[in-house]
Amino acid sequence: MKIGRRLYEARKDLARRLNLKSIIIGGRIPNYQKYADRYSPRQYVDEVVEHNIFDPVLTFQLLNGFVVKRLNADYLPDDKASKHYATLMEWNNLDYKPKSKRIYRTSLPVRISAIQYEMRKIDSFEEFASQVEYYTDVASDYHSDFAVFPEIFTTQLMSFLDEKSPSSAIRKLTEFTPQYLELFSRLALRYDINIIGGSHFIKENHHIYNVAYLFRRDGTIDKQYKIHITPNERKWWGITPGDEVKVFDTDCGKIAIAICYDIEFPEYAPCGRSGCQYYFHAILYR
Repeated sequence: MKIGRRLYEARKDLARRLNLKSIIIGGRIPNYQKYADRYSPRQYVDEVVEHNIFDPVLTFQLLNGFVVKRLNADYLPDDKASKHYATLMEWNNLDYKPKSKRIYRTSLPVRISAIQYEMRKIDSFEEFASQVEYYTDVASDYHSDFAVFPEIFTTQLMSFLDEKSPSSAIRKLTEFTPQYLELFSRLALRYDINIIGGSHFIKENHHIYNVAYLFRRDGTIDKQYKIHITPNERKWWGITPGDEVKVFDTDCGKIAIAICYDIEFPEYAPCGRSGCQYYFHAILYR
């Protein structure tokens, strides 16, 4: 009547209904007593997995989709047939839908460090990284939940680029994107802080975009494309606008990121005065 198989299938159905990630079991290896003089427990299990030896328990569990994860010694003191060994086995639920690992805080306040960045001349990306890490470290020391860098502050890298025209300099700047992403991802994890990495120019499908990245302290990354491009961005740099406002989950709640022209504060828009391109706004929603 295949009662054993039907019981195993019922357990799998239960795991699917409850959206459980896996089933983990400990299983005896009762036929090991017949081979203990020839094989170590590990060798015996390998032989069963390769179907060279039949074990009434382990073979059955393998046929039901379970995978050996490791061997456990001294599992059942009275299981002489298994020589006190057992396998730790797992069946993975392929229909499992991961739940968010983020824990949302129920208390206020959320602390944000808005960074007044010094746009000084530098000679290498390493100098840029060192300056960025300094500000991140300070924000972390104050137990900030977010460190917010300014819009297009990576233009500081242009201070050591030998490019004559504005458009070629911007396109050269996009080549630093992999280093930029690695740097901020590492800092968010190392200093346990969510970082809004200012904004940076990236190249996608032959277009240049002004993009603000969110580097979460759990290692995940999201990005917001600037939607309303300033006349100078369009004229001198050839920036292409985005077309979507996103809302991001964080461990402090939901946030949205608005870059310069994308938020209609009278004192900031239109960006007519010197230095306005370095204003950056992160709006938190609960």
